[in-house]
Amino acid sequence: MSAVDAARTQFALLAGFHFLFVLVTLGLGPVVAIFQTRWAVTRLDVHQYATRFWGQLYLVNYALGIVAGILLELQFGLHFPGLLDVAGEVFGAPLAVETMVAFFLESTLLGLWVFGWHQLDRWVHTAVFWLVVLTGYASAFAVMVANGFLRNPVGYELRDGVAHVTDPAALVLNPASVLSLGHVIGACLLAGAFVVIGISAWHLRRQTGYDELFQRSLRTGVVVGSVGALLAVGFGFSQFSYLADDAAAGQSPVVGTALGLMVLGGFVLFLGAFPMLALMIRGALFRLPFRNAVYAFLTAVLPLPFVLAIFGWLAREIGRQPWVVVGVLRTSDATSTHSATTVLVSLAVLVGLIATLAVVDWVLLARLARLGPGSPTLGAPALHAREADEPLTFAEAPR
Repeated sequence: MSAVDAARTQFALLAGFHFLFVLVTLGLGPVVAIFQTRWAVTRLDVHQYATRFWGQLYLVNYALGIVAGILLELQFGLHFPGLLDVAGEVFGAPLAVETMVAFFLESTLLGLWVFGWHQLDRWVHTAVFWLVVLTGYASAFAVMVANGFLRNPVGYELRDGVAHVTDPAALVLNPASVLSLGHVIGACLLAGAFVVIGISAWHLRRQTGYDELFQRSLRTGVVVGSVGALLAVGFGFSQFSYLADDAAAGQSPVVGTALGLMVLGGFVLFLGAFPMLALMIRGALFRLPFRNAVYAFLTAVLPLPFVLAIFGWLAREIGRQPWVVVGVLRTSDATSTHSATTVLVSLAVLVGLIATLAVVDWVLLARLARLGPGSPTLGAPALHAREADEPLTFAEAPR
């Protein structure tokens, strides 16, 4: 394996693992926001516990996803210095915005939401989380602007071999960015919905004692997933022409295979949304004599949108080769001069780290999902109340 191939493999694996975190974060966020809004309106405990239960899963995935994102950005400086030298001003600008939005604004709002339980007015607290969701999608758009430039470079000019922004509006409104964002949002909503549906079906099948909460969660997941399927299919076909051109050009046989599987799977999910929506009418699903078989099926297919999302990413990114910036900079010219051995060592270390983060994430999410909403620590009330003028004391530890 050459140094260029090793660098490309490292980026593919790091980006693929990181994308799994993103799918859950952006997909689960609206579900948490919906339940918190219901709680603010109805003041029903079932909505409070649903908010806290799904919110815990969101927080665990968000925290580990931030670390995974740092590893992804680290490898740009390690093995793609040519990209930064030639297109750093254009490519780096939206990534800088993404950093400010994700690492500063979004995380600050999320911290306010976590520590604002029982402190903020319920409407303010709800609005804070909706802002978390919106900043998350704004962060995703900034990333898609950077990625769209690689696919369809616009709004720039080359001066002395260096790209400079000349039309910020063209850069931001690049069709390769805007259309891709709609497709990515759909994929994220699908992934988050399948997490909610799969976990809810698991609890309903085992009758763990929270039927009302998980029936409401399953309904919400079906509606969110149906919206996601519509967006994913609609915006996916809007990009089909250039993806099909990549496959026809034979730049890599993986493109055609990945594209075909993504289209087939997307249609299956889109068509499957209609009977699932029908089964939600008057809770028909929850009265079916064979409902346990349906619950088992819904749990088993939980990974499907994640697999399809990876296929979509492969079709988009591999199809761009041999260019890192189409028509401007080849991948072979953007990579570092490190030896293949050095890059392979880096690949093993960084991919090992991000894979470990992914496994830890999945294990923690699975553990929290199995425990259920009986004792979520997020938003738990204080152990005891005390008067304002009562001195704060601590019991003496036993000797």
